[in-house]
Amino acid sequence: MNTTKVNLVRWLKNEGDQVKQGEGVVELETEKISYELDAPVDGVLLKIVVAEPTEVEVGGLLAYLGAPGDKVPAA
Repeated sequence: MNTTKVNLVRWLKNEGDQVKQGEGVVELETEKISYELDAPVDGVLLKIVVAEPTEVEVGGLLAYLGAPGDKVPAA
């Protein structure tokens, strides 16, 4: 059985915070486990797209990371 949805429990960082690659950014959970999703790159948490708590699709967009001053795509 493959998991297709997870629960976004809480953000560990706020918009505008600096993040380092490998640092926990958001806490997610399934029926069996709770885990932190790490930042894939160094940068800034530019915009949180999904508020907490919310059920989300695995692989879905949660937030935008980038360099300071980067623009977020228009919705």
